[in-house]
Amino acid sequence: MVTIGADLHKRSHTVVAVDEHGRKLAERTVRATPAGHLELLRWARERFDERTWALEDCRHLSRRLERDLLPAGETVVRVPPKLMAGQRRSGRESGKSDPIDALATARVALREPDLPVARLDGAERELRLLVDHREDLVAERTRILSRLRWHLHELTPGEEAPARGLDRRHVLDALEVRLDGLDGTVARIARELLARVRELSTTIDALEREVSDLVRAQAPTLLALTGCGPLTAAKLLGETAGVGRFKSAAAFARHNGTAPVPVWSGNETRHRLSRGGNRQINVALHRIAVTQLQRPGRGREYLEKRLAAGNTKTEAIRALRRRLSDEVFRRMRQDEALHATATAPLAQAA
Repeated sequence: MVTIGADLHKRSHTVVAVDEHGRKLAERTVRATPAGHLELLRWARERFDERTWALEDCRHLSRRLERDLLPAGETVVRVPPKLMAGQRRSGRESGKSDPIDALATARVALREPDLPVARLDGAERELRLLVDHREDLVAERTRILSRLRWHLHELTPGEEAPARGLDRRHVLDALEVRLDGLDGTVARIARELLARVRELSTTIDALEREVSDLVRAQAPTLLALTGCGPLTAAKLLGETAGVGRFKSAAAFARHNGTAPVPVWSGNETRHRLSRGGNRQINVALHRIAVTQLQRPGRGREYLEKRLAAGNTKTEAIRALRRRLSDEVFRRMRQDEALHATATAPLAQAA
């Protein structure tokens, strides 16, 4: 079995093939175009009968190549950039170049048996795009509201704008009334900013409804988890990009950074927080944990149990996140199975 590691860029892709011992067999660089991808596929098929492609997980850069390799029946695994960088630093060849990075990516795939397996994009990609777009719009609205608040302070110093809820419709209506009787450039800019906030709020609300409808149809079991709302569930689904590509709950935990890192020697056994993994999933799990701790239930009971066992609060919350990672994995697996069962008759009819 040959492993082909790839270092991907906007204009070119460099690949390095290694044998089962990690010895370099061949190297190739092609243009990052459909024609270049086809050339790369022909090159690999002519030289190697059995092969696995290892692509550094660079989102849009790696997805372009995946979309050409997967329909051709190729096996593709995704290598986290941090693992590739660690392998490169530990290699005998010093420096950084496209072939060195491609070789490091291939050797990581040989070393790590539980890397996520790539698959063609489905509804998860659509969710991720929608959630990312909504977050960008929310950030833009926040920046505009900050500017608007300063202009309002200059125009009406004695009337402070509310610290929260400035994007609510009734608050915007009241601000519009305040600005109607004011003249000058500052007032005009404030009215334009107010109009932009209204526009953004309408789009954000529409996106949230669209995301909620998609999540309810795709992941009802995940939504039933206490503390997991539609936006959090959409973040988990979009960033996971198909739970079926993980071999186990432990592999999923390593991917999202909730698997603890051992830091002990001698007779004392301790673990520390992992700073690797997908931080977006990690933050979503933390949000679920915090919500569960605010109300009676299994999350709070588990925290109290860990505290009674001698854990610090930080260690207990870390353990809760790890437990939630397993629960989310199990629920996403159930939803994936339900979705496959529901779509099977349609596929047979087609």
